[in-house]
Amino acid sequence: MARYVGPICRYCRRESIKLFLKGTRCLTDKCAVERRSYVPGQHGQNKSRRRASEYSRQLREKQKLKRIYGLLERQFVFTFEKAERLKGMTGDNLVSLLERRLDNVTYRLGLATSRKAGRQLVNHGHIMVNGRKVDIPSFLVHQGDVIEVRPRSKENVAIKAAVETVESRGIPPWLEWDHAHLKGGVRALPSKDDAALPVDEQLVVVLYSR
Repeated sequence: MARYVGPICRYCRRESIKLFLKGTRCLTDKCAVERRSYVPGQHGQNKSRRRASEYSRQLREKQKLKRIYGLLERQFVFTFEKAERLKGMTGDNLVSLLERRLDNVTYRLGLATSRKAGRQLVNHGHIMVNGRKVDIPSFLVHQGDVIEVRPRSKENVAIKAAVETVESRGIPPWLEWDHAHLKGGVRALPSKDDAALPVDEQLVVVLYSR
């Protein structure tokens, strides 16, 4: 499957906002948005750019949401179509489905410093759900599920380093965390407000409704 392998800090610069794609680095003065607060490219520093059209605004919101969760277009469209079939507002459903992805939950629980690192942990079989190993990053958790590190992976250096920073990041209210046993649980399904994303998901809905 095709995947972008270039510098991911360009994503944040293109959207002119921190998407926290590099974990703790984004909180330091090494963050690319802090050092170069203009969009990448030959004309990035041109201050006389034309006003963005409505379509451009919708596209940028979609790109931000895709890049925050690390999805390709086909994966994103599949998730959007699933959100449309659920009861309630499509935008809220979309954010909830993205938040429930196992790679995102791994990140939200503090077992990884970024969603990309969370995806790697899941792919490598370090994470269990309800006592069974799950190596599919797009796996959706449900209320009452228990997410934990496999016993043989509890000494993993990357996991131990990430857990040390979890208190500074905090755990979202829809999750619970047992630091001593490297175990978390899903208290309730996440809402749009729980995600606290710098994205207007309704513009994404309008874009796909064209």
